[in-house]
Amino acid sequence: MGDRWHIEVDRSVCIGSAQCLHHAPAGFRLDHARQSHPLEPDTDASEQVLAAAESCPVEAIVITLLGSGEAVFPPEE
Repeated sequence: MGDRWHIEVDRSVCIGSAQCLHHAPAGFRLDHARQSHPLEPDTDASEQVLAAAESCPVEAIVITLLGSGEAVFPPEE
């Protein structure tokens, strides 16, 4: 892909389903409250991280292009 992404997890929305860990175990962790956190908020674009965001049942994971802030996921409508 070549792009760099900024990853955020909206902890007010995260329900701790751990789908992000299933799809991108090297990209996320759950804290003691079962809230997801990106291990590296600024990272290379990754199919696994995108799959994690797409599989989140509450769309708590937001991915933007680093620098421009353009939405990667969820896509702008």
